[in-house]
Amino acid sequence: MKKFGLIGYPLGHSFSEKYFTEKFNNLGLIDHCYKLYPIEVMANGFPKLLEENPLLCGINVTIPHKIEVMGFLDEIDEAAAAIGAVNCIKITRTADNKKNLKGYNTDAYGFESSIKPFLEPHHKKALILGNGGAAKAVKYVLGKLGIEYKFVSRNPKEGMLSYADLTKEILEDYHIIINSSPVGTYPNVTEKPELPYEFISDKHLFYDLIYNPAETVFLAKGREKGAKTKNGYEMLELQAEKSWEIWNE
Repeated sequence: MKKFGLIGYPLGHSFSEKYFTEKFNNLGLIDHCYKLYPIEVMANGFPKLLEENPLLCGINVTIPHKIEVMGFLDEIDEAAAAIGAVNCIKITRTADNKKNLKGYNTDAYGFESSIKPFLEPHHKKALILGNGGAAKAVKYVLGKLGIEYKFVSRNPKEGMLSYADLTKEILEDYHIIINSSPVGTYPNVTEKPELPYEFISDKHLFYDLIYNPAETVFLAKGREKGAKTKNGYEMLELQAEKSWEIWNE
């Protein structure tokens, strides 16, 4: 038996559980299973999870543990270290059952592959809404692509913008807006980042890492103003496939 799973808190509807369960069924891998492991406090919950599940081979990591989990790992992939967040862990064991945990970041791969087809020459600057683990992967990719960026947060740190700072001039200069926060995700589907949407135009690209609902209020408001829109579903599929590739290397 090979076990895989997702850690985070809270864990409700899970893309990963459905995706990998269907994948295992389609591939005839009857000795594989994927489960949800809600962990509220990493210091207690994560070591206990590993101890109680010796057949675990791979773990996906979601909010809010993508940064904290790094302190529990034996190795971290170079790109994940540069990003400063891990969302995929490969577990290997030696003959004497010593385990080795190596962390990776597949969010960056999924985000880069899914946004590139939408980029146009005028897409030179981006606003990243939120500053958690997913935002770190977005920042890493934008840096690779040579796109300038600013973080926007409800509780901005030095160098970040607050939502109140967003003026007509800023939105006319930053044509990519990426929601990496959980605002608007199910079940809070009426919520949206507090942008001055009246200043959005058909030059804008709205990307929401959320996939449930398929169209958040954030994306709907952008679409109404003529912006290109993209949700996070393809990114999730791509990062899931990258995780599967890592677990099988």
